[in-house]
Amino acid sequence: MKAAASKESILKKIRKALSESTPLPFPSSEGSNSVFQPAPDDLDLLFAEQFGKLQGKFVFCLNQEELELQLTLLAKQKNFQKIYCREEDLRSGITEEAVRSALLEDQSPEALKNCDAAITGCECLVARTGTIVLSSAQASGRTSSVYAPVHICIATTSQLVYDIKDGLRLLKEKYGTSLPSFISFASGPSRTADIEKTLVVGVHGPKEVYLFLVDNS
Repeated sequence: MKAAASKESILKKIRKALSESTPLPFPSSEGSNSVFQPAPDDLDLLFAEQFGKLQGKFVFCLNQEELELQLTLLAKQKNFQKIYCREEDLRSGITEEAVRSALLEDQSPEALKNCDAAITGCECLVARTGTIVLSSAQASGRTSSVYAPVHICIATTSQLVYDIKDGLRLLKEKYGTSLPSFISFASGPSRTADIEKTLVVGVHGPKEVYLFLVDNS
């Protein structure tokens, strides 16, 4: 009898709880709202800050002329003799002899293996995380940004987006149902702490990553 009474008491409490809905104590925790701050106006400054925290090297260029000047200074400083670049629009835009003379005509995997640096474009830049978004649909393919010891990415301010979801939306708008088979999110140089929790840079990719951002607003 006691067991039956206890069971009935429990069932009454359950029926009452089901009939009287209890408001959620923390309604904003259900994921309906973004947990991030709204996008600031200066996405270039936000990207530069986050990219720098990830050991990336950021260079802002007011125009194409300044881009070439900065590329030349970097090539001379690092003594680049072999620069790999498969993207014809980037190659044709480089006129400074110090850089142009170092551009490899050979675009084979063997040339990439032995180059000093590789120049690529990108699909977009994610400001909130300081991330370069690349894909296999680019002329540089899957390997240029990974196998070279130094990755130089050239982008424009119109390619800046705030969050990763904005970058994915941009890719869907650009490619529709034919998304590239490979999309990469590169946040600074390659690094790992797998060995005794010691941070090592350049194990699975480039040791240095430079982002040249050209203002085209």
